[in-house]
Amino acid sequence: MTVDRRKAALVTGASSGMGKEIAKGLIRDGYLVYVAARHTDRMADLVALGARSLRLDLADEAAIASVATSILAETGGVDVLVNNAGFGLYGPVEEIGLDEARYQFEVNVFGVARLTQLLLPAMRERRLGTIVNISSMGGKIYTVLGAWYHATKHALEGWSDCLRLELAPFGIDVVIVEPGLIETEFDDVVANGLLKRSETGPYAELTRSVARATREAYGQGRGTDPKVIADIVLKAVNAARPKTRYVAGKYAQPMIKLREWLGDRMFDRIIMSQMR
Repeated sequence: MTVDRRKAALVTGASSGMGKEIAKGLIRDGYLVYVAARHTDRMADLVALGARSLRLDLADEAAIASVATSILAETGGVDVLVNNAGFGLYGPVEEIGLDEARYQFEVNVFGVARLTQLLLPAMRERRLGTIVNISSMGGKIYTVLGAWYHATKHALEGWSDCLRLELAPFGIDVVIVEPGLIETEFDDVVANGLLKRSETGPYAELTRSVARATREAYGQGRGTDPKVIADIVLKAVNAARPKTRYVAGKYAQPMIKLREWLGDRMFDRIIMSQMR
């Protein structure tokens, strides 16, 4: 098989939202772009623009290996890896089964780690590359009923910081992006999952409050356009020396700063005040 020598990029979670916009930007910049998601039919528009589509479930070890093998065979490795795929599991710790919690970690942390492991040797041998990990302002703060989701994003932040130190001697940059409220399907996934799981029982009132607040926060186009995050990622990828972190999107900067400045009790009160 002939190896394509164009600069290559892989974007996970490219079937919608930020991932789709990031992929479009990389295509415009001349990259050979691989796009990966569970639902490949939702990436037909990207294929029409020149992307190569792959099915990927980050909780499936065989699927991860298949994606890495295909890319390595066709290109010899990627210059840019954008770990964007992920989802938010919200609900009371008492009522979320550990199997669900493990799946949250498989997708948001361990799947990201395994895919990165498989693509790293080629990047290391070339002594160049950029890994962009899409975290969240939720990697720096916390919200009500988001224990497992925030745990994965806090873990991704620490993992990325250590990875940055490991790979610096090999010329590989590791960048963390911390979006705020973005116009994606996140709010529907969170609110619907909450109500399905905990609309009755001891946490019912709190559950309904969080679901309502989530929908209000994202409703009527109140979130930030995903293109804003795509522009940030392209800026990082094209920088000779990118920042270690980029913060963008509604509420991200002020919420992270508040968490830095205030004590736990004061930040708790601010968060809980949004539930009334």
